[in-house]
Amino acid sequence: MSIQSRRQLLTNAVLAGAASLGGFTAWHDVQAAEGPLETATVRFMRQPAICHAPQFVAEELLHAEGFTEVQFIDAATSAEINEAVAGGKVDFNMHFAPQWVSVVDAGGPINVIAGVHVGCFELFANDRIRTVADLKGKTVGVPALGSSDHLFVSVIAAHIGLDPTRDIRWVASPSQRPLELFGEGKIDALLGTPSVPQEMRARGIGHAVVNSSLDRPWSQYFCCMLGGNREFVRTKPVATKRVLRAILKAADLCASDPAQAARRLVDGHFTPRYDYALQTMRDVPYDKWREYNPEDTIRYYALRLHELGFVKASPQKIIADGTDWRFLDELKRD
Repeated sequence: MSIQSRRQLLTNAVLAGAASLGGFTAWHDVQAAEGPLETATVRFMRQPAICHAPQFVAEELLHAEGFTEVQFIDAATSAEINEAVAGGKVDFNMHFAPQWVSVVDAGGPINVIAGVHVGCFELFANDRIRTVADLKGKTVGVPALGSSDHLFVSVIAAHIGLDPTRDIRWVASPSQRPLELFGEGKIDALLGTPSVPQEMRARGIGHAVVNSSLDRPWSQYFCCMLGGNREFVRTKPVATKRVLRAILKAADLCASDPAQAARRLVDGHFTPRYDYALQTMRDVPYDKWREYNPEDTIRYYALRLHELGFVKASPQKIIADGTDWRFLDELKRD
């Protein structure tokens, strides 16, 4: 099957109701009632974390929503995503909840508008570490201090009483990925987001100490959330609602047809390995976005990061300054 045929199949499947938000039968009537799009272009980041699959497989759904141009701009780090959304280089992006909290605390003009999926990260360790408490005095590799990996592991450690600043030795190498350092025995643990856990299992190295898809409290909160540039959200409400609808339909598709979603990731050159992509689609709970309250996630991570001194603002201020749930609420009512 050609790439074009797969893309058409993806679009037809979702628009026919395979991943619908309420099973609309008069699609054009719904769009007409919302009014015209304020822009026909929408921009996202292209980054290595394939757990962000819904925004990558949503391109045809976005076209169906009226967007004629869907752009993906390359990014490699959490900081690049933060700067791009806050600075208006891109309009929307999925990102890890603690990162959005940090951006809002720093005054970044973004609005988190929905949670997309639960549980994608896993804490992997060597045989010296069997529990989170065993991280004390050990080395943990992260891409950079302040990265998503650093924030997540810090919150995980603090949850069981460790001081992540004093009790953990952080290793941030500009030249080697944490996975490479772990494979060479230079660090004791790392946080893996897809496709890192899939690669580690395939290579038979390390074991999971925390799996956020299964282990509480992490499995009770969103991992990745959709955020948008505040000015775009404020001035283009129709476009914002349609972007969110397409992303959430794509999340439904990742859950209902993981093979099709994985193939789309490979065909779109978002990842080279179909087997890793398929395993990610099957492992990540993409079907939970209706069940969880995204504000609870922001509140939880804002509180934890505030307690650690990583952010200054209170959870209430983070929520007031950096979230807008009206589009999600409208879609749920629809």
